[in-house]
Amino acid sequence: MRQIKAVIQYNFMGFYKKPKVILTFLLGFILCFLLSSRIMPVIQAYKSPVQMLEPFLWTFGDTTAILLSSVLLLLLFSDLPVLSAITPYYLCRTTKKRWLFGQLFYVAAVSGIYTVFMLGATMILCAKVGYPGNIWSNTAAMLAYSKLGEDLNVPSTVKVMESVTPYGCTAQVILLLFLYILCLSFIVLAGNLLPGKNRGLVAGLLFCLYGFLLEPKVLRVLLGFEEYEMFRVNVLIGWISPLSHASYGRHNFGYDRLPTVWQSCVVFLILLGVLIWFCGRRMKYYHFVFLGEKD
Repeated sequence: MRQIKAVIQYNFMGFYKKPKVILTFLLGFILCFLLSSRIMPVIQAYKSPVQMLEPFLWTFGDTTAILLSSVLLLLLFSDLPVLSAITPYYLCRTTKKRWLFGQLFYVAAVSGIYTVFMLGATMILCAKVGYPGNIWSNTAAMLAYSKLGEDLNVPSTVKVMESVTPYGCTAQVILLLFLYILCLSFIVLAGNLLPGKNRGLVAGLLFCLYGFLLEPKVLRVLLGFEEYEMFRVNVLIGWISPLSHASYGRHNFGYDRLPTVWQSCVVFLILLGVLIWFCGRRMKYYHFVFLGEKD
């Protein structure tokens, strides 16, 4: 564990000074500002304070917001695994397996930091109208009973408000978002362990494109389905689309056949297990390149 910890610590050296890290988090904050701007008029229209976590729930209740926020990580993780002049030293003092686990824990830690950052950004942007109490606001109740909440993809339906508190709902949304981002990050890492250049970036883009094409509205346009034909399609997409698994509003709250939040977590964990196994297999054949020579 000390060797794995040393690899993680070295990967984090100068982390917040790297231009791509600064750019990623800056773009993430700008994205939160643009996404939250669509719900601010609603908050101002009702002239009622909101629970401080509700803007995050309303912003990332939309699959488009989840997709856009995760795509930014392609820039951050484009150079995985992290290689530097000191990497040969770690490979000599430890094993490929331990070095790989250091990379995996590093990716998980960065994904967690990024997820919490997105939460903090929305809280800061809406701090003036927020309160910390663990109770749904009147604005959330109004959205739950109106069509406006459905149009905004706000996950504050009556069923949700009766079964879970804002803090509990936020914990589930953060967990789903984190697992989706972690899967995307591990896919980039697994792709970069394949022969050739930029395989990880291509794999990450294909993963995002797969989720986008399985968006019900997009699929309906592509296949020319009518509204009444979309019920079974929506249920199927809910099970096979990772982006749908990451969206809190696309889950079963007791009245449909969509997956529950915990079933989606199991799906993500299975996918993560497959990716970790694949990375471990690829490490046996991965050729490290330093100063133009292979080691």
